[in-house]
Amino acid sequence: MTVQNMINVDKSSTHSTNLEQPGDACRHVLVAEDDPMFRKILSTWLESWGYQVTVAEDGTKAWEILQREPAPQLLILDWMMPGMNGIELCGLIRQGGRSPYQYIVLVTAKDDKQDLIRGLEAGADDYLPKPFDKNELRARMRTGGRILTLQDEQIKIRAQLEFQATHDALTGIWNRSAILNLLNREFHRKARSRGASGVLMLDLDHFKRVNDTYGHLAGDAVLREVGVRMQETLRSYDLVGRYGGEEFLVVLPDCTTDEVQRCAERIRSAVSRDPIRAEGSLIAATISIGAVVMDHSFLSATDALRSADAGLYEAKDRGRNRVVLMDCSNDMERKEHESDF
Repeated sequence: MTVQNMINVDKSSTHSTNLEQPGDACRHVLVAEDDPMFRKILSTWLESWGYQVTVAEDGTKAWEILQREPAPQLLILDWMMPGMNGIELCGLIRQGGRSPYQYIVLVTAKDDKQDLIRGLEAGADDYLPKPFDKNELRARMRTGGRILTLQDEQIKIRAQLEFQATHDALTGIWNRSAILNLLNREFHRKARSRGASGVLMLDLDHFKRVNDTYGHLAGDAVLREVGVRMQETLRSYDLVGRYGGEEFLVVLPDCTTDEVQRCAERIRSAVSRDPIRAEGSLIAATISIGAVVMDHSFLSATDALRSADAGLYEAKDRGRNRVVLMDCSNDMERKEHESDF
């Protein structure tokens, strides 16, 4: 079948009203083809089937396109192209172990069995000799689409599992294990740079009374809302996690003593400013905070956590709804800075 025959077949073909559409995983197609007429035909067909098409006139241009994000996942590559041919391009793609996987259909006028084997060994997933039928191409595209859609679903499932493993199911913030790992990582990062970071231990005041008075569903709603208000006051790269029960842990990278103090005050104010609506009731909530600047004077992240926890207990003893900042002087004595309200 010549190119003109392919055009005639395209003009005479009918369009069904219930044609299968490509999934999100394979909606973007790269066509690398040096023949402008053939490139136009492929683009027209693919776009009529619902694909988003990007074209390249040679292999070098195709490789440049594949470096962009997000890169096409479904590739139609001509074997014979200037600059870099389809076989060489297949090898580069597979050599890098790119993720997510890209499905490659190699098209060529070569129809010898050894050429087919060579193309598949180079990394192509499918092989289509020119000239080919429009419906055959569409069937091959659907095959690639099913594989890529399955991959897309697996990636989503893996992301969900990773999220569940590291995040608190109730509040959606980091869970205890994850936030402690992040704290430890931040400690070692700052130890190398000789910088300082803030550590906050927070506890909701009289939370048992909330559960006893309004019920545990209301208590859960209060915890979720507190998590939201905390995140709204923090910078995008600050870290907040549920330490356990009604306790939270916040890590503030690259903070001075004054910045740690101000951040803790913002959180305290955000929680206590407005009552929380939960289960038909308006519930007043306050929070006590122990804070510390984690610098080179601490021997470990656990040491900083212990100091922040001591500040939290001090805030509770002094009446709650306050911040106690534990500072470390050169002689390693702890000094308390209290904010009363």
